[in-house]
Amino acid sequence: MIAKSISNAKTTTALVGALLVSALASASQAQTLSQSNLSAAQARQIIDAIIDECSVSDTLVTVTIAVVDRAGQPIMQVRADTASPHNWELAFRKAYTARTFRRSTIDTRDRTAYDQELSGQRSLTNIVGLGGGVPIMKGEEPIGAVGVSGASGGQPADHACALAGIAAIAADLQ
Repeated sequence: MIAKSISNAKTTTALVGALLVSALASASQAQTLSQSNLSAAQARQIIDAIIDECSVSDTLVTVTIAVVDRAGQPIMQVRADTASPHNWELAFRKAYTARTFRRSTIDTRDRTAYDQELSGQRSLTNIVGLGGGVPIMKGEEPIGAVGVSGASGGQPADHACALAGIAAIAADLQ
């Protein structure tokens, strides 16, 4: 009986030792992540392109624009000279929504309509079901998003302006 207990203890000790060695080997093979992200210079290019393409006035900026990084955090945001109080928040929320779901906010708007199964997603913080946000993708990898609010022509125009901004850095996304 004592010999069997000693044998079981040795087997258990050997198993625990093997598990520890395995865990240490796995930890030593862990790698640091390397992920693409937008730069401030790219955010500026996007914003400048949107202002050039979408401002109605030659002297005033008439669109509010937000650019977020891969984590949905703001990189740069510009408030229109003619902005309504809500445009700043909407531009950010459109960019955040596009980055979160990796799709345009027009698509998200339609997929999360109140009669759809995904409608509950609209209750998440910073999610908005309005067109004007577009994810910025490098291949299949989301590296940020842009949101536009206040373009002349409503949500379809906001969406088109966001696409125009992304087109300004298209060569960087190859």
